Amino acid sequence: MKKNILYIAIAVIIGLGAGWLIFGNSSGDPENKDMPEMSNHDHSGETAAQMWTCSMHPQIMQPEAGDCPICGMDLIPAEAGAEGLAANEIKMTENAMALANIQTTIVGNAQARDDDGMISLSGKIAANEENNTVQASYFKGRIERLNVNYEGQQLNRGQLLATIYAPDLVAAQQELITAASLKESQPALYKAVRNKLKNWKLSENQINTIEESGTVRENFPIYATVSGTVSEVMAAQGDYVNQGQPIVKLSNLNSVWAEFDAYENQIAQFSVGQKINITTNAYPNKEFEGTISFIDPILNNATRTVTIRATLQNRDDLFKPGMFVTGKVKGTTQTMESSLTVPASAVLWTGERSLVYVKTNPNEPVFEMREVTLGNRSGETYQVSAGLNNGDEIVTNGTFTIDAAAQLQGKKSMMNQQMMQDKSAMIDDMKMSFSNAFSSDFNEAIQSYLKMKDAFVASDAGQVSDFAKETSEKLKTISTEDLGTMEKKHLTKSIEMLDAITTNDNLENQRTHFVILNENIVPIAMNIEKSKNYYIQKCPMANNNKGAVWLSTEEEIKNPYYGDVMLTCGSVIDSIQ
Repeated sequence: MKKNILYIAIAVIIGLGAGWLIFGNSSGDPENKDMPEMSNHDHSGETAAQMWTCSMHPQIMQPEAGDCPICGMDLIPAEAGAEGLAANEIKMTENAMALANIQTTIVGNAQARDDDGMISLSGKIAANEENNTVQASYFKGRIERLNVNYEGQQLNRGQLLATIYAPDLVAAQQELITAASLKESQPALYKAVRNKLKNWKLSENQINTIEESGTVRENFPIYATVSGTVSEVMAAQGDYVNQGQPIVKLSNLNSVWAEFDAYENQIAQFSVGQKINITTNAYPNKEFEGTISFIDPILNNATRTVTIRATLQNRDDLFKPGMFVTGKVKGTTQTMESSLTVPASAVLWTGERSLVYVKTNPNEPVFEMREVTLGNRSGETYQVSAGLNNGDEIVTNGTFTIDAAAQLQGKKSMMNQQMMQDKSAMIDDMKMSFSNAFSSDFNEAIQSYLKMKDAFVASDAGQVSDFAKETSEKLKTISTEDLGTMEKKHLTKSIEMLDAITTNDNLENQRTHFVILNENIVPIAMNIEKSKNYYIQKCPMANNNKGAVWLSTEEEIKNPYYGDVMLTCGSVIDSIQ
């Protein structure tokens, strides 16, 4: 009995405890009731300050919900505390800054210079092509044995090069033996036969040996007539060679070229005859002096550099072709003391543009990509002639990390440069000339094009093909006799794209061809005599975010590249009156 009473008492205590835990906090305490209301009240200010952005265009920031002004998609709430950034600005977190070891430096005028205006160049040692020679075969034959087999082998004049079987040489030896027996009666014939062998580069000793022995050698030894280091073996044992065919290519490495790449903006600093001090990792404690002997008159379009060449004596065989070298040259023009200088690590160089990242907000990690114009490079610094101001704070370490982050966010970056001018501006610059007859026929074809455009808006691939075929057939009937080269090219490309759309039933592929079609047909429409008004409209997201245009007779945007997905994405960029 006592045990049962004890169990009952424990159960009652547990039950009371559980009840208090469940319902105790929901008691009628007026303070507790007021807490949620206070919490809601405290956050009302944040709700009022809520910003709205577009998931496809994060640079858009609106104070209230609505549609994206670029693509028409519904705006979504921005992150708490998010601030509007310019299209070319990127904001990083403090944690990301620390992990990437982002470092910045304030740009200032160059003060004292300890490099004495020296320009540093990087380059390589190359063989002196002025000393290159070729050892050729002077008669036709088959190489029975080749004694030079690999690059780098040293070949000296008079050294046995190969053994060759040459039917013409066998016959010439027999002629010499016969002429030798008649040299008293026919000295001219004898002399002619000997000269023939001399022209084939046989030595006097070889010719005398043949004459004295009276025997013909079928496999004849060939001796080198030039000296040098083998840079290329151009024949193999067993090959048949023709008269004059190269066997080996030789380089004389007693002198070599040191070739350096100079950037386009450095060209004015160099002239033929300038002294250049050259160092190499192979001999770090030695400095070699050379003289600039050649400046390439042609700029390399791929690297935007010119070749600066100096000739070096190499009788001690210190320089090997392919060896990396560094050259230092004192520029011919003096540096302005007030010029801005930046560390080389701050500059992203794309071959055509030089970019830096500037910290636009001194209190927050917000960065902006900026294009700059570089002057000379001196050691590890660049002169900046345009694009930066004294006092700007730029990124000097971690520049690539910020650029990669900008590219991932769809911002302007080194690899994702958005052109400052619309492509429509380039289209507008295309001046063409068309006859009235062409204009009339083209306007008729455009009516079918507009039906095809509407089919793209409706995402109806079958209708797109039908109207593309109709448009193509109308364009093919237009006379092209009076058209210029550019006009014909645009018309031909337009027909080619229409035919590609006709034979394709995949809507995405059709839209890809539609991009190229409009790049060719829109310039024509802008230059003909019009029968009605057209609007040139553009979607900035089409063509992999490069943008694409189309023609319409209505000002209202109906996007043919996305249809219902983003029907109103785009804008009118021009009109044809």
